[in-house]
Amino acid sequence: MLYCPSNLPSWEALVSSERVERRLAAVLAADVAGYSRLMGREEEGTLAQLKSLRKTLIDPAMAEYRGRIVKTTGDGMLVEFASAVDAGHWAVEVQRSMADRNTGLPQDQRIEFRIGVHVGDIIIDEDDIFGDAVNIAARLEGIAEPGGICISDDAQRQLRGKLDICFDDLGFQSLKNIAEPMRAWRMRVDKISAAAGSKSVSAAPSQLFALPDKPSIAALPFRNLSGELEQDYFTDGITEDIITALSKWRWFFVIARNSSFSYKGRQVDIRDVGRQLGVHYVLDGSVRRAGSRVRVTAQLVDTTTGTSIWADRYDRDLTDGFVIQDEVAQDVATAIEPAVSKAEIERARRKTPEQMVARDHYFRGMWHFHQFSKEDAQKAIVCFNLAIELDHTLADAYVGIARTLFSTRAYRLSPGRDVNAHKVNAQIASAAKSALALDPSSASACYILALNLAHNDDCETAVKFARRAIELNENFALGYFALAVASNFLGLPREALTAIDRALRLSPNDPQIFAWLAQRASALYLLRRYAEAAETARQSLGQRWFHTACRVLAASYAHLDMIDSARRTLSDLLASEHSEKTIAEVIRPFKREDDRNNYREGLLKAGMPQQ
Repeated sequence: MLYCPSNLPSWEALVSSERVERRLAAVLAADVAGYSRLMGREEEGTLAQLKSLRKTLIDPAMAEYRGRIVKTTGDGMLVEFASAVDAGHWAVEVQRSMADRNTGLPQDQRIEFRIGVHVGDIIIDEDDIFGDAVNIAARLEGIAEPGGICISDDAQRQLRGKLDICFDDLGFQSLKNIAEPMRAWRMRVDKISAAAGSKSVSAAPSQLFALPDKPSIAALPFRNLSGELEQDYFTDGITEDIITALSKWRWFFVIARNSSFSYKGRQVDIRDVGRQLGVHYVLDGSVRRAGSRVRVTAQLVDTTTGTSIWADRYDRDLTDGFVIQDEVAQDVATAIEPAVSKAEIERARRKTPEQMVARDHYFRGMWHFHQFSKEDAQKAIVCFNLAIELDHTLADAYVGIARTLFSTRAYRLSPGRDVNAHKVNAQIASAAKSALALDPSSASACYILALNLAHNDDCETAVKFARRAIELNENFALGYFALAVASNFLGLPREALTAIDRALRLSPNDPQIFAWLAQRASALYLLRRYAEAAETARQSLGQRWFHTACRVLAASYAHLDMIDSARRTLSDLLASEHSEKTIAEVIRPFKREDDRNNYREGLLKAGMPQQ
């Protein structure tokens, strides 16, 4: 939708009239994503659908929320509302209704709107409106996703707390022909996010990345078309195995599972995904499981053009279902490098039906693991043990146990501090070592061993295991995170900073990004870059309260002579039952005396007890 400055009257022309009428308004710009494609595919049918939508959805909602359509183009409209709340209600109602109407339709047949909203001063000229507010709304619409709503900071301030909706902070955006970068927000219109409440939520920065110098790919969560929510674990498991298989091919740059899964349940434009994650290819697909049969469809899309360069469908008996992820991953790689096909086909054929049943329990366990709650952690352990009972050679199930036990302790999912810590550490190590004995090439087993060793005063060995995880899979974001943790403790903050930045690049939308940012802040602190450490720690705490980030922030403030801020932050740290209470506890894992003294000095100035 084009509302460019060249389409507007000049400022001189506007002010030359005797009287210019102005008013404050909420301006909404909307257009149809992929309008030219839809018209090229079926012009008459598209026009008929748009007219029907105007009559049955757009105009009735416009009347309800007192909007005025200022002008329309072939693919969009400009609308004026008396308030941001009315504009927000209209936009959410329209987008949710469109999402329901598009359910089950192929992507190329969907009509999807992009909407931008801004609140500002407008100039009235008969029935038309002009001014920066119009231009900003149009530019915000231009960066919205198909099916999405992008709003300005001014609009978000007026909407928060007044709509049953969540917001994602997109940070400052450089909009075409707008002099200064503007902060923008994404309204989360999916019903799941609405149920979470109306508070604003922060997301990982919407940074755009350049394409790497080797083939790069993101595998989006496959859609569950079975009609049964309980089958989500099966669908997620197939996607996860595809990501794992792709990551083992070193000539691929593969986006990590957690960032790919941040798109689950969202309607997205593949080209936007490519820009947001910095990848050339996106793998998309669906799974339909019915009785003893399963069908998987998949396609590989070139994100620079939006065209499908490969697609296939797999119909299998359920006993064959778990080889599908290997075949899909193998076919994607074959499209880029034929030499991998023989080895991957042979690996898939070696799996037995018994192993596939065990993997069913493993997939279900991983689904529970990623919920990060005490109850789900317990269910995950049960699932992993069931998998082992059916197939004691399934290394991934042992890794699942180790990861769940470590996360339960690290994220305080169980009550109390350090209860049976020695016993839990032994269980983690035992499970991870069992996985390595079964599969010496398990990067995940090396990763969890590295983390556990780093938190138990064996940083030298932890670094070795972390580096081994990366050697096994250079696209394994968790391996770089473990290397950062161990390197910080060992007195290698430069290496830690390099490692954590690599992890953040591989998985920029990771749900555990608060912990990753905390490690980055710690590395910056040890490098005595206190202002940067404080800023990164604040970013971490903006995601979720975490004791490491809080400790770094207090010490950084102290070194910056911001003593009042340091003491307030330390007070928060000491008030939590999930944090260290003395300087001796904080510095215990750090091996280099200079690092110990650095923390001792900062935390002492902030007011932390020594013992």
